[in-house]
Amino acid sequence: MSDAWAAAEPDAGAVRRAHEAFTTRGRMELPPVRPLVAESWRRSARARVSPDGLAGVELDDEELAGHREGHPLAAAMPVIRELMGAYATDGEHLLAVCDASGRMLWVEGHPGTLRRARAMNFVAGARWSESAAGTNAPGTAIAVDRPVQVFTAEHFQRPVQAWTCAAAPVHDPHSGRLLGAVDITGGDRLGHPHSLAFVQAVARAAESQLALAGPAPAADRIRLAALGRDEAVLTAAGRRLRLSRRHSEILVVLAHHPEGVSGDELLVRLYEDESITPVTLRAELSRLRGLLGPELLRSRPYRLAAAVDADFATVDRRLRSGALAAALGEYAGPLLPGSHAPGVVRLRERLTDRLRAALLDRGDPALLADWTYSAWGEDDVEMWRALSAAVPAAQRPPVLARLTALDEELSRGADALAGPAGLAGGPVGGATRLQRRGPQTRR
Repeated sequence: MSDAWAAAEPDAGAVRRAHEAFTTRGRMELPPVRPLVAESWRRSARARVSPDGLAGVELDDEELAGHREGHPLAAAMPVIRELMGAYATDGEHLLAVCDASGRMLWVEGHPGTLRRARAMNFVAGARWSESAAGTNAPGTAIAVDRPVQVFTAEHFQRPVQAWTCAAAPVHDPHSGRLLGAVDITGGDRLGHPHSLAFVQAVARAAESQLALAGPAPAADRIRLAALGRDEAVLTAAGRRLRLSRRHSEILVVLAHHPEGVSGDELLVRLYEDESITPVTLRAELSRLRGLLGPELLRSRPYRLAAAVDADFATVDRRLRSGALAAALGEYAGPLLPGSHAPGVVRLRERLTDRLRAALLDRGDPALLADWTYSAWGEDDVEMWRALSAAVPAAQRPPVLARLTALDEELSRGADALAGPAGLAGGPVGGATRLQRRGPQTRR
């Protein structure tokens, strides 16, 4: 395990002073702040998390029960409780499991610790994503998709700074999709690198349990994960391959056209530059065939020889069937967000627009919150406005505060555009990012 993720507990007083310097003056002090924590504080500040705020509770008991019942991690809870339950209760800690959007599904453990945790809304049904609650182990583990330990004053929100926590992400063992995170939270006795090793082992055991509980994918099917990442991951014949950006674009286009495409059609869908010749494309296809094997990539027309389970196609199918919550649950972010290939851009915009339109039409506050508190939706002003109209009055103040901050940033950007720098085409701050039509992701 890397020292970047399993570190000795830092000097809490020094970190607390550094936290004060960052939250009041924007000055980062490295050290004593670990780079992992510094980046998380910056993301928390960009997401406009209040250092004095609390996580919001979004699901009532009935909604929570339905969300738990339909979540894949429910099948792993027996093994998680077996491994962590006694450890949490005996050590006066809490075990917690959240979904991929940071909402707590289960929070269990020592009764006294549970009572104290309620004061900071560390309860089932609350959203602890980094963009909603700032730096914390489960939220940050989801944000960086790695095991994370957060000590006392490293938490971004001050009400949480008496606690220490360690969390590890849990993935679908077949598709690799992020399902959520498993977390251990408590006091000073968790301030040891072994706590992170322990929770990481529990996460791997949960994935093993899910692999046993669910059917393995058919051997002749190919899995393609291209949402929320610039380099797609292909799983085929027991191999898991991370593809280059260009190979990712080729696979996305071929997955979307199982009947195959001609060389000229593929050229148009992949390259903005009309001067690119078919020779360049054939060279890329030759390299890709060498990576995949001739049995998977066929020509005349170019096509994949086996059926493909593509994550973006799964989201599209769920949308078409009206299963909006399931579609959003599968949506890990925009399709190859860094790609400028015309065919990919069209697919990305069409899927994003259809998903946003369905969310706006449904007006469900929990689903809207899943979007707005995500990396790709945090600056989506239209969706924040829809959320402010949909949430109950008691949950509205932090949403309105976030919306006000976005409107002010957009206004500053518009003023900059109207000034000499904007007219000259120079830097204009955050306006371009906020005015951009498509949601963004940091992955």
